[in-house]
Amino acid sequence: MAAGAARVFGLSSQDTAYQQEVVDRLRLPFAMLSDTAFRLAEALNLPTFDFHGQALYKRITLVVRDSAVEHAFYPVFPPDRHAGQVLAWLRDNPLWDSPMTSRSGRRLSR
Repeated sequence: MAAGAARVFGLSSQDTAYQQEVVDRLRLPFAMLSDTAFRLAEALNLPTFDFHGQALYKRITLVVRDSAVEHAFYPVFPPDRHAGQVLAWLRDNPLWDSPMTSRSGRRLSR
């Protein structure tokens, strides 16, 4: 991607059938990952909340590079301007700044 993100995923606690409906209805340009057991929430201590008896993830954006969380945007506010905030951060922190990546974007061997 032009902004330096190799892949973008959404994460939710809903099952895959619900997620597919959301992707289709909202025409999301990224895949959704399902975590109904909240394994990622537990492993990374991610924020959740309860809504009418259903546990859900709070809005959070994680930038993951070289298998590590490099940056977290939380809280996500205002949500209608958040994509621009993430794009600005990615421009200010290009992928080639990673110690395991060359300026061309190719991953370096260890």
